[in-house]
Amino acid sequence: MEYSNSKKNICVFCSSSNTLAEDYYKDAEVLGELLAKSGFNLVYGGSNVGTMYSVAKSAKNNGAKIYGVMPEKLYNFGVYSEECDEFFLTDNMRNRKSKLDELSDGVIAMAGGFGTLEEVSELICHKQLGYNNKPIVFLNTNGFFDNLIKFFDNICAQSFAKESAKKIYYVANTPVEAVEYLMRYEYVEKEIRPEDIYTDCYAHIIK
Repeated sequence: MEYSNSKKNICVFCSSSNTLAEDYYKDAEVLGELLAKSGFNLVYGGSNVGTMYSVAKSAKNNGAKIYGVMPEKLYNFGVYSEECDEFFLTDNMRNRKSKLDELSDGVIAMAGGFGTLEEVSELICHKQLGYNNKPIVFLNTNGFFDNLIKFFDNICAQSFAKESAKKIYYVANTPVEAVEYLMRYEYVEKEIRPEDIYTDCYAHIIK
C-alpha cells in the first residue's frame, strides 16, 4: 500500500488487559506494523499493558513514532510505557480524551472495555455534529463489535439517529482492511445542517 495522505497520526483505542484471547494481541501487533509501514504514527493511551502495548510496541519496532497520553492517576499506578517518543500527562480522563483527539487525524477502535466504548462513541457523536471529519474505524476481531453495530443499527431503525449516521464509521474485519480504509479516506469538510442531525420525528422544529 502506498501512503500519500498528509494525515499521519492515527489514534488506536484498545484494551489494557493482559488476559485476552491471543487473537486480539495478534491483530494489535499486525495493526501496529501495518500502520508504521504505511507511513502512519500512533497515538494511544500510553500504557505498557494489554493490546495497547502490543500495538504500540509493534508500531515502534516498525519505524512509527508513538505518542502516549495518560491521566496522572493511571500514571501513578506505574502502567506507562517509557518507549513513547512523546508522552503527555493529563489531569483526568476527560482531558486525556481531548488530548488524544487533538493529536490524531483518524481513529481505530479495537476490542476493548468501557473506556474504549466511551472514547469511540464520543468521536462518533462529534463527527455527527460536524466537530471532526476523521475516519473512524472499528476493527472487528472475532466479531467483537457485532452486537454493538446491531445496536447502532437499532438506534437508526427507531429514529434516534438518521440512517446516514451509519456512514460516520467503518467496520473492518482485519487490520489490513482497517489500514486500507485509512489510506483511501478523503478528508472532506461537510457543512452540517439541522436535517442532517434531527430525525423525521423532530421535523416540526426544522423551519
